[in-house]
Amino acid sequence: MTLTPTRTILDAARAVGRGVGAFNVVHVETAEALAGAAEDAGLPVILQLSENGIRYHGAFEPIAAATLAIADASSAAVAVHLDHAEDPELALRAIDRGFGSVMYDGSTLGFADNVATTRRVVAHARTTGALVEAELGEIGGKDGAHAPGVRTDPDEAARFVADTGVDALAVAVGSSHAMTERTASLDLALIARLARALPVPLVLHGSSGVADEMIVRGIRAGLTKVNVSTHLNARFTGAIREYLTAHPEVVDSRKYVAAGREAVRLEAARLLALFASTEKESG
Repeated sequence: MTLTPTRTILDAARAVGRGVGAFNVVHVETAEALAGAAEDAGLPVILQLSENGIRYHGAFEPIAAATLAIADASSAAVAVHLDHAEDPELALRAIDRGFGSVMYDGSTLGFADNVATTRRVVAHARTTGALVEAELGEIGGKDGAHAPGVRTDPDEAARFVADTGVDALAVAVGSSHAMTERTASLDLALIARLARALPVPLVLHGSSGVADEMIVRGIRAGLTKVNVSTHLNARFTGAIREYLTAHPEVVDSRKYVAAGREAVRLEAARLLALFASTEKESG
């Protein structure tokens, strides 16, 4: 199956009240694992490259080309997304490169500046049909809009979506980035209010800190795109630690990295099935 537009995947999921997994690509092995997970589950997946991840690789093009190629070669429906781009120029470049979607993160800006820059990204995305995700929040740092106690206001969110024309919105409803324990509690009533107020899919960031049951309840309340990174990174690292403990003589990195890749593939397939198993709540 060829590369699938993010919009196609999200619209289909939102129409039936299901969730879609959007998982971060750290290196080629995780991209391979995530595409494989989608094939195993028989479900679509969104592969995400973050601005931080691109910075780790030292350049945009090599990791972008590899991720797009892995997505395009998969037999599953795989989309490629730029996650948390605070640099609008990077978002424009990803659109031109063929990414199905980009997230421009202007959440550290004031409302007016966030709207103005997001509009610019949206206008460019319209030339290719790419979907644009944005984030609303004025408290600094990538985690600011997802810090404890911060919540997205439905009225302000509706105005932001109308003013910018974005196609999806990351909302602050109780999760937080980079959590290694799954103890966050989502504000389900707020999610339901946001789903009623906004005409676009809702995105949950910081899902690694949210337990399975709570994520499912969040999807039933109105979430569509569920971002996961730290949780899968922990599986990757844990599998490598176990392999090296059991095989201390190994020096071929392919052997232990393959163990990490397989662990991510198994867990990502489980999460995809979990997110897709939900149904809309009545009423």
